[in-house]
Amino acid sequence: MSSENNRPAECIEDEWLIRNCQVYDEEYSDCTSIKARFHQYFIFGHMINCSQWKRDSINCYKWTEKKDVNAGKELIESEKEKRKDRLLNHVRNNIWKRRKEPPENWNCPLPEYLQKEYENSYLNVKSKEIKGELPPSMDLNTGSCTIL
Repeated sequence: MSSENNRPAECIEDEWLIRNCQVYDEEYSDCTSIKARFHQYFIFGHMINCSQWKRDSINCYKWTEKKDVNAGKELIESEKEKRKDRLLNHVRNNIWKRRKEPPENWNCPLPEYLQKEYENSYLNVKSKEIKGELPPSMDLNTGSCTIL
């Protein structure tokens, strides 16, 4: 087991970045759909290249079915690149100032009108049920709607 390709699958670094192969299939399918192509043309003025999604899907299946370490590493690098692209605008932001600590009044009580609204909210009732402050409600006729 001296070569990199023969290492056990557990040894690949950042393997947790690899998602389910169906996700890559769906991304590729979404990228190549008519709706997506129209959106791409509207936003960018041209249709984008979807080949990376296809390559990710292929590499995912190579990794999951054959434990191809090179395919796994390529897929991980692709995921890191996608993450970098997603965060790029956040990092480049020069409009908003980043906080070093939360505002001083971040945990002050809500104004009275919001407290009154919260008192009868679904979230508050369920919270009290979970804490045992209220018995569980089993009333199914609470005005819910089911569409079959």
